[in-house]
Amino acid sequence: MLERICVFCGSRADAGTRYLEASRDLGRLLAERGVTLVYGGANTGLMGDLAEAALQAGGRVIGVVPEWFPAHIIHRGLSELHMVPSIHKRKQMMRDLSDAFIALPGGLGTLEELTELMARAQLGIHRKPYGLLNTSGYFSSFLAFLEHIADESFIECGSLGALHASEDPKALLKLLAESRQSASQTAAAAETLANAPGSRSRINLKAAE
Repeated sequence: MLERICVFCGSRADAGTRYLEASRDLGRLLAERGVTLVYGGANTGLMGDLAEAALQAGGRVIGVVPEWFPAHIIHRGLSELHMVPSIHKRKQMMRDLSDAFIALPGGLGTLEELTELMARAQLGIHRKPYGLLNTSGYFSSFLAFLEHIADESFIECGSLGALHASEDPKALLKLLAESRQSASQTAAAAETLANAPGSRSRINLKAAE
């Protein structure tokens, strides 16, 4: 079961209306399903609309912000607000708090958070599911670029199978939940094998967070 989902997204105040609407829809959906939202703690742009929609729908929202964040863009009405010393600590706490991850439209910060997550998964550091809410095809060019990277043999084609994408937030949540369940079953089977008498399994069980 997905109890906490981390959402990466933009915080610019001039984001397009269709992206803001998509963030509000996702915030309400998470709240309706009893899923805690973990995000970057801002009160502007998609971040602000996402959090506010979740809160107004009765949801629980956890924000994580660097200590040096400008005070006027920090959302002060959250269920929990964590202040951390650096961007690195911020990303680490957001990862640790969450069962799955969704990227909404955003800029370089959003892409950096997403690609770091993908790289860590490729290295076997985590098995938590992640996906893109591809509102109005925002990530379509990015997905095509990933295919190009795989075609040029810079990443394994199988690595792309871990990335889920949909324009429909309900469909995306379903994909993430199924992926989480599959990963949990795989981890349980690996642990059983590793604990079997005479087992020489070299599986890194710590990767199954």
